[in-house]
Amino acid sequence: MVTTKKRLVPCPNCNNLSEFSPSNPFRPFCSERCKLIDLGLWASEQYAIPETIKLDEFSEHFPDQLQN
Repeated sequence: MVTTKKRLVPCPNCNNLSEFSPSNPFRPFCSERCKLIDLGLWASEQYAIPETIKLDEFSEHFPDQLQN
């Protein structure tokens, strides 16, 4: 009989260890609460991928706003 060691990972929200397996429906989170907190942060745009705005892209959309 082969025994497998449970893989424990820290919850991205609270850092409590949780089992990372199909038996944990909230993985990688430890609970539904932590999963919903993270979803709420995404929904309220607290997480964002930074993107630099190029001046030429800005001028295409707002040509009257730029001063040379």
